[in-house]
Amino acid sequence: MFKKIDFLFFGWIINLFYPKYYRPKYGYQRYYILFFHYLIPQKLFRLNPKVKWPVHFTSKVLAPENIQKGILCDPGDNYNNYIQANNGITFGSNIELGPGVSIISSNHKSDNLRKHTKGKPITIGNNVWIGANSTVLPEVSIGNNVIIGANSLVNKDIPSNSVAVGNPCKVIKQKEPYTEDLSSIIFNKKLPKKFDKFLKSKASTTL
Repeated sequence: MFKKIDFLFFGWIINLFYPKYYRPKYGYQRYYILFFHYLIPQKLFRLNPKVKWPVHFTSKVLAPENIQKGILCDPGDNYNNYIQANNGITFGSNIELGPGVSIISSNHKSDNLRKHTKGKPITIGNNVWIGANSTVLPEVSIGNNVIIGANSLVNKDIPSNSVAVGNPCKVIKQKEPYTEDLSSIIFNKKLPKKFDKFLKSKASTTL
């Protein structure tokens, strides 16, 4: 009952102000928490005001216009995330970032610290978990169905179906197929058709 009241009072506001927020309608995050801990700081106090999905008030998302993302993925929604997308970041679907995760797409120039280097965007595939206090460096590609262990420094590409950890981050074993049936999720709003293929294909459950 409380879930329905929560959605009735706050859910429509969250959907209105966050056009790129696609999560389960119930059971992921309370809408009143999204309203007071995310929406108010973003829209009223102008913390990450241009981001079109919830960002925690302790986190920072730079150049959100250079971020492409799927569903079940909201970069910066955990505590103390730092997402810098000067050179672009492409997130797949079903991605979770632990607290303290940094994803940095460009370095400072050595001869002018106020300018950034140009380079390839970072890419992160589907069904990926990046553990707490990990850092992903510029031009890195992380495949599908990957777990990055906590406190890792990802400075090289990580292949699909891997568990990787360390500083520098290295693959320690192959990962079992992802088994969650994402097609059964009832979302908070109607999904764009471009995500139908992901949800209905085997790619959303096994990679």
